[in-house]
Amino acid sequence: MSQSPVERELQREYGSEQRAEAFYRNQMLSKLNSHMQQFIANQTMVFIATANARGDCDSSFRSGLPGFVRVLNDHTLAYPEYRGNGVYASLANIRENPHIGLMFIDFFKHCIGLHVNGQAAIRELPDTRWNLQDDRAERWVLVNVDEAFIHCSKHIPLLTQSPKEIHWGTDDDLYKGGDFFNVKAEK
Repeated sequence: MSQSPVERELQREYGSEQRAEAFYRNQMLSKLNSHMQQFIANQTMVFIATANARGDCDSSFRSGLPGFVRVLNDHTLAYPEYRGNGVYASLANIRENPHIGLMFIDFFKHCIGLHVNGQAAIRELPDTRWNLQDDRAERWVLVNVDEAFIHCSKHIPLLTQSPKEIHWGTDDDLYKGGDFFNVKAEK
């Protein structure tokens, strides 16, 4: 777990050194403990953040059934890449720059989040080492954990989950959202 010099500089500038030290000491690990592993196993979504070699950022969303993100051990997790829009922005970033941030948020029960930062690698199928299986997955992303820490609950809303049929791997515009933001007309 490393804090950048600029992070430390800002803590001094804004007078939060003691709070930051307490957070590092009491809330951050360089692995996934058993509570974090169980939390991840119960989640149906994760937000991911990647950047290319120039630092151009991309954030994206992944979802699946509970346990779709697999904890392989206390330093390793994996998530499936399902059929998407074919752009591969996140995977391209991972290939250029393996740093990744994952944000798991439980909006429905505990209103708490878990940050996981690490190094990512693309795993093609079949994967004999980790035995990663999911009939809908085109490939997997393996993440070696550098740090894991809480995202406090004070600003996370409690939401109600409603049933929705998921159309895995479809190219049907109706189910993908079509041109919701009217981009075609802008071109």
